[in-house]
Amino acid sequence: MELNSWYECKVKMDTMKDDGTTKPEAFSYLVDALNFTEAESRIIEEVSPYCSGNLDVENIKRVKYSEIFPSDSEVADKWYKVRCLFITLDEKTQTEKEIANNMLVQAGSFHDAVENFVKGMKGSMMDYRIAAVQETKLIDVFRYVARSSSDAAQDKPEYEQ
Repeated sequence: MELNSWYECKVKMDTMKDDGTTKPEAFSYLVDALNFTEAESRIIEEVSPYCSGNLDVENIKRVKYSEIFPSDSEVADKWYKVRCLFITLDEKTQTEKEIANNMLVQAGSFHDAVENFVKGMKGSMMDYRIAAVQETKLIDVFRYVARSSSDAAQDKPEYEQ
């Protein structure tokens, strides 16, 4: 299980149309952050290079994903939410118990999402079943990447001596 805190950010930005005009459009992204403030800062940093005009973070909500399975495939242009039920045995009552988890899978189709999920779960020792697979509106997922100390040093302002 990952310990990431995921925030779904809805961003409204101006996009260039084929005829040269700009039109505001809303897009949803997922960002790994410590809190709402950092999520807003990170999403602005990630998407502003692709914006040609106004950029407004309209909504941020915390979402829970226990695992994210990205794909390197060229056709994997969608994100699917997979509701997975882990099957455990309650030792007191000797009955099966299901624990629900949401996971995110990148794929090109519903079928590929199920396939990528099963492939990602290959190393799991727990029994599970897929309860639901749903296409999301997410455009992209931005994981936190720690910067090296030399990168951080470059961001510090230089003071005159």
